[in-house]
Amino acid sequence: MRLSLRAGERVYVNGAVLRVDRKVSLELLNDATFLLETHVLQAEAATTPLRQLYFAVQTILMEPANADDARTLCRSLQAGILATVTDPDIAEGVVGAGQLVETGRLIEALKLIRGLYPAEAALMAPVPQGGAIIPELTISSIESPVHPA
Repeated sequence: MRLSLRAGERVYVNGAVLRVDRKVSLELLNDATFLLETHVLQAEAATTPLRQLYFAVQTILMEPANADDARTLCRSLQAGILATVTDPDIAEGVVGAGQLVETGRLIEALKLIRGLYPAEAALMAPVPQGGAIIPELTISSIESPVHPA
């Protein structure tokens, strides 16, 4: 596996954080678990249920010493999401991500969860008052009998 990194970019390999000072290509010659900086979710950005699940899976990957606690959190978040979500695509994706986590395929689980973000955003979009879309009103010119134009 070949990774190309820009100056100052970070990559997380087997729990270690590597930062390069110049443009570089790395070649991983054996099996390694890595996460590019562009796919790392910061804790303060974990503001939705799926992003919290992503963060828990990411923690399993990035902090092997805390993997058991993160795995427990992941299972709890997954159960909470499944108990409340009605969207079948999200439910199926969360179950699939959980299976990937349990089999150690963490990168695939992260990719699957990221793919669910648009569906989650659509579900969480504000709904107009009354729950229905309000039609646009067209007002035509009306002459007032009391106040002539």
